[in-house]
Amino acid sequence: MAGNTRIPKAELTGIYGALIKRMSRKMLGDVAEPVQVAWHNRKVLNFSFALGRKAQKWNACDENLKSFAHMAAVSLVGCSFCLDLGYFMAHNAGLDEAKAREVPRWRESDVFTPLERDVMAYAEAMTVTPPTVTDEMSARLLAQLGAAALVELTAYVALANLASRTNTAFGIESQGFSSACALRPLALRSPA
Repeated sequence: MAGNTRIPKAELTGIYGALIKRMSRKMLGDVAEPVQVAWHNRKVLNFSFALGRKAQKWNACDENLKSFAHMAAVSLVGCSFCLDLGYFMAHNAGLDEAKAREVPRWRESDVFTPLERDVMAYAEAMTVTPPTVTDEMSARLLAQLGAAALVELTAYVALANLASRTNTAFGIESQGFSSACALRPLALRSPA
């Protein structure tokens, strides 16, 4: 659960800070630790907010697929905050909660379709260093999703990598959002 971060959390102050605290508590039930850490540099914080708001408007790719891709990427990075938040957000958005719960062990789980498996494999291939995306992976997804959705999915996974790598570098861990709304615990990732 949430604890010490490598950069100390800042107190959100002023009218802007009060607004952010209110919105965060309304959306999540608490103020997100990444916001408290990023408060030290408001330009970076505002950039993150702007990216998130713009990405929420994207609609060429199925929301469940984007959710699974996001969770597969952040699970691979090891960002417990992002994984918990992704599960919580999937629940709140009315997405397939049973499948979202299984994303950390998607290779062993029998709940996913071949397309969902292709999407999560692509997300992981984008996430490893160096990336291992192949022409075959891209061609298969292009044929199933179309160009606009594949562009969106790719950008969505890239944003998940930005957030998860930032949060893990900051030492930010899960805040227990999914447990606060009584979601079943996430499945555990199988050892590599």
